[in-house]
Amino acid sequence: MAVKTKTYVKGLKDKTVDELKQDLVAAKKELFNLRFQNATNQLDNTARINEVRKNIARIQTVITQNQRAAQ
Repeated sequence: MAVKTKTYVKGLKDKTVDELKQDLVAAKKELFNLRFQNATNQLDNTARINEVRKNIARIQTVITQNQRAAQ
């Protein structure tokens, strides 16, 4: 993992589940907008789609870890 990724994940682990869910909704909206821009040939940085997809997965992973730790 890159340093930027490690700090991003560490920041996620410091958040509450509600904050993580808000971040998840925002990331999904961003992904939708990126896909829409890509379909209409307005997107310059197509690598951003994969980055957002991975961030969504990271957020979901931290949410699951927090829920399992609470049980």
